[in-house]
Amino acid sequence: MKTLLGKKLGMTQIFTEQGAVVPVTVIEAGPATVTQIKTVETDGYDAVQIGFEDAKPQRVNKPMTGHFAKNEIAPKKYLAEFKADEGTAYEVGQVITVAEFEVGAKLDVTGTSKGKGTQGNIKRHGHHRGPMSHGSKHKRLAGALAAGTYPSRVFKGNAGPGRMGRETVTVQNVELVKVIEEKNLLLVKGAVPGNKGGIVRVQYAVKGQN
Repeated sequence: MKTLLGKKLGMTQIFTEQGAVVPVTVIEAGPATVTQIKTVETDGYDAVQIGFEDAKPQRVNKPMTGHFAKNEIAPKKYLAEFKADEGTAYEVGQVITVAEFEVGAKLDVTGTSKGKGTQGNIKRHGHHRGPMSHGSKHKRLAGALAAGTYPSRVFKGNAGPGRMGRETVTVQNVELVKVIEEKNLLLVKGAVPGNKGGIVRVQYAVKGQN
C-alpha cells in the first residue's frame, strides 16, 4: 500500500480533453524518506516508517535525534507508517516520490478537518430549528434532552452543542487526476479535509472498498 505524506496547497480546476471542468485539490506530496523498517522480530509487527519535510535539529528531542542519527537521515517533522505490499521491499534511506502513483488510481486522503470552535446543535448536528415567529421562545435551542419521569436524565453522548471540527477525517476513493513529478504535486478530484497548508496522508484506496 503506497503511502505519502503531503501538504494541502488549495483547490483549483482543470479542463479535460473534452472541455469538461474538473475541480481538484492540489497536494504537495513528498518526497518522503524511509526512516525505519519495522519487523515482527524487533517491533512486533511489520511496517515501513516514512518521514516528510526536514526539521531543524534544535527542534528535535534527544530520542528522535538518536532515531534519525542511527540511520544517518536528516531529522523529519512528520512521520507515518504503512504496510508494504506483498513482494515489495523498501530500504532505509530510500526516497518515495509522486512517481509511485498512477493517474486514474483511487486514493484515500486523510487530514484534520477545519476547526469550527464551539457551535450550537443546529450547525453541529443538523437539527431542525423551532418556530421563528414572534414569541415562540424556541428558535434555535436544543430542546428537551430527556423525559421528565423516566429516565429523568440525559444519556451520555446525546447530540448537543459543543466543539465542532478539528477531527481526523478520511475521504475515500478520490480519483487521482494528474501527477506533476517535477513539482511533487498530486491533483485529486474534489475536496479533501483540512486547511491550506495542512498535512495530509495519501495512500492507495483499500481493496474491496465501495
